[in-house]
Amino acid sequence: MTGFLQPIYVAGFLISFSTVLLLVPLVRRFASRRGILDRPDETRKIQAEPVPLLGGWAVFGGFAFSAAILTVWYGGGWGEFIHVRYLAGVVCGGLLLMIGGYLDDRYRLPPSRSIIAPVLAAASVIISGVQLSYINHPLGGAILLDSIKIWGYPVWGGIFVFLWVLGMIYTTKFLDGMDGLCAGTVGIGAVVLFFLSQLAVVDQPDTALLCIVFAGALLGILPWNFYPAKIFLGESGSTFAGFMLGVLAVISGGKIATALLIMGIPILDVAWVIMRRIIHEFSPFQGDRKHLHFRLLDLGLSQRQTVLFLYLLSAGFGVSGLFLQAAGKLAALFILFLVMVALASTLVIAYQGKERTSKP
Repeated sequence: MTGFLQPIYVAGFLISFSTVLLLVPLVRRFASRRGILDRPDETRKIQAEPVPLLGGWAVFGGFAFSAAILTVWYGGGWGEFIHVRYLAGVVCGGLLLMIGGYLDDRYRLPPSRSIIAPVLAAASVIISGVQLSYINHPLGGAILLDSIKIWGYPVWGGIFVFLWVLGMIYTTKFLDGMDGLCAGTVGIGAVVLFFLSQLAVVDQPDTALLCIVFAGALLGILPWNFYPAKIFLGESGSTFAGFMLGVLAVISGGKIATALLIMGIPILDVAWVIMRRIIHEFSPFQGDRKHLHFRLLDLGLSQRQTVLFLYLLSAGFGVSGLFLQAAGKLAALFILFLVMVALASTLVIAYQGKERTSKP
């Protein structure tokens, strides 16, 4: 399965991509009839009219269908790095997020209840056996996570994987605030991990296949989800996107630094917004327009321009991860942090200036 354009990769991508395209109209009709819609308001809901939710159902359906076909094709085994039990854990976690997302979109669950599905989904990954024994140290060597084991499973590695996956779930959950932003950004991440898994130093063709199947599912919804969106990912889709990217980063040999480069801007944005809410004694889960994408929109960029600009940042830093070693990735992460600080400072100053000039 070596080579970027091997037929199996093309087939995996096209199956998930086309399945999502076919499922979206059905899901859209179901959500509309059930009244599961995202209705515009004066703050964060910036669409002109109500938009059906549950787009994540189509993404998950396309991914699961393609993965099932490929599993049958390979006679139940994908290769050295993707075990059937891993796929079972991923599908189980995805189902939990689909159920939790539906309930959240339908009944507007409080944060104390909406967190249940993400926690169970992250736990399902651990139970399926996905593990991390070490993390490469950027200055050389490795940080061992298997000093304590229970039934052969590294405890510290399990805790790290759980927190990492849960953190990625909530990063993409908060990222999904503009048409196509979450699906496109995570889709870029899946494509980067696909190429990374194919490099000679990594050489994980089965992991690459899972990455491209997931990328196909996300890119399959973009024609419906990009501005002006005809369907939103909903809680199920936004959480599944982060869940899968987090799992793929672990399975592909612990490529945490590369995933951080891809999702660095959203992660720093979420961290900044949550810290600001806590400082001002607001709930960390209370929505507002302080996210980076809303700031860019308020300064006059269109939705398309804002989303494409953030795509470009994610792709640029993500691609750099294909060519950098551990120390280089650390330097790139530092540069990314400086870019975020500079961008945030510029936006705050520009926004304050705009407010002053708009006053009579």
